[in-house]
Amino acid sequence: MRLKNREIKDQETLRELIDDCVVVRIGAMDKEGMFIVPVNYGYEWEDIKDSAPSLKLYFHSASQGRKADAFSREPVVALELDREGGVIRGTYTCSYSFAYQSVMGTGKIRKLTEAVEKLHGFEKIMEHLAPEAKHTFDEGLLKAADVYCIDVLSFTGKERKPKETGQSENV
Repeated sequence: MRLKNREIKDQETLRELIDDCVVVRIGAMDKEGMFIVPVNYGYEWEDIKDSAPSLKLYFHSASQGRKADAFSREPVVALELDREGGVIRGTYTCSYSFAYQSVMGTGKIRKLTEAVEKLHGFEKIMEHLAPEAKHTFDEGLLKAADVYCIDVLSFTGKERKPKETGQSENV
């Protein structure tokens, strides 16, 4: 990371950011080239003493198409989540910017095949997107839908805070 003062190091801040976001953008590669796909997700976060936390992201998808083909051929993916913070106004055109917080990383994607795994993935998605909703899953749905897990291998957080009055710009 070029600007170390923008790195989010606090694990609780990173977890809150992942909890507040609703879309993860997954970067993958196939025979046509690189592509990005946004998906809703659920997650598991496990704090590990004296180490980076363990993070797993879950999402569901159709069982056919470019995404499914790419994930089955090349399981290593990139990921990105972000939270917007508004326009940072400047005194001249190039001094305008945007406040944000983001998480970027890499992971290994795998399709969940066991019914109990798929159910767990769906439960994590629902817990994240609609925690107040009653979670009931039709057995036919569990068989028909593909559920994926990204075992996140590494990730970093970054933020650009809104400029305070009198603060110098550090682009």
